[in-house]
Amino acid sequence: MSKLQYYAYPDQGPILREKHRYNQAVRVGDRIECAGQGGWDCFSGEMKTDLYEEIDQAFSNVDYNLKDAGGQGWSQVFRVNSYHVDISHDALMHMIENFKKWMPDHQPIWTCVGVEKLALPGMRVEIEVSAIDGEGAAEARKARDAAAGKK
Repeated sequence: MSKLQYYAYPDQGPILREKHRYNQAVRVGDRIECAGQGGWDCFSGEMKTDLYEEIDQAFSNVDYNLKDAGGQGWSQVFRVNSYHVDISHDALMHMIENFKKWMPDHQPIWTCVGVEKLALPGMRVEIEVSAIDGEGAAEARKARDAAAGKK
């Protein structure tokens, strides 16, 4: 098995890693697996209070997370799992609008689950994704090896 490469995007990533003991993403070969992203501001950590803004921010956070891990963003996503405290028709329609915005050229597989509560106070949506990034995987390995002093 290849070595795992973990990522914690700037600002909130290291805070969450130290406080809660997890990273935001991991590379496993050509795959990028992202931890669930909520509607927090990646820089301040402040949670959006409007549900639709929270959904929009969660999608933006996924994109930021994928790019921090060396990927290209939503265009490489093939699987989405979303967890919702509010699983109303309107909330799901807003998710679909974001799918159209962020992935205009493809439709991933999607599992959508209603839950009673999510990890952070006030959090109503969490999105985790899997992406394929063959070209970026080679670059990420080079960067990892360079950081470790290998040629």
